[in-house]
Amino acid sequence: MTITRESLMTLEAYAKARPAMRAEVMAQKKLRRVFLGENVMLMFENELLIRYQVQEMLRVEKIFEEDGIAHELESYVPLTPDGGNFKATMQIEYADEAERRRMLGLLKGIEDRVWIQIAGCDKVFAIADEDLVRENEQKTSAVHFLRFELESGMVAKLKSGVALGVGVEHPEYRAQVSALAADVVASLVTDLH
Repeated sequence: MTITRESLMTLEAYAKARPAMRAEVMAQKKLRRVFLGENVMLMFENELLIRYQVQEMLRVEKIFEEDGIAHELESYVPLTPDGGNFKATMQIEYADEAERRRMLGLLKGIEDRVWIQIAGCDKVFAIADEDLVRENEQKTSAVHFLRFELESGMVAKLKSGVALGVGVEHPEYRAQVSALAADVVASLVTDLH
């Protein structure tokens, strides 16, 4: 299913469906959240999570005019996997504000050093921030949008049940998960054709 104007609920219909949808979204987020060390988190997006984000933005901002709805769709729909890739939101999190500011200065370029690896295949490094530049001379952003493009052979291997690893290799931050839990991989595989 793809997210289109016609597939969105009205604000009234969403208000009724929201509690059940929210519960489903929270369960999906638990499965699709991957921590790389203590300070980097990847949320692997899917159609449900992006649909929820769009519906929430429309609800919170009370958007019901066509131009506003179109803007939200243009902003969020590109974050939905298209069957041959994974898409993830990366958050860099430091509780202490001074430490966060310092580290965001040191972590410039981290978004290009995040990878996934299907057992028996080469690492696939992220294509980052295709929507806009999220880094300047002083620092990187605390949020980045990543896309991992997979070859058909990689998809077949992953669907056959091999391990999937995720990591980041930056001079100032290194972390990896050699093999994601089976339920996490099973959830991610549903994004692939």
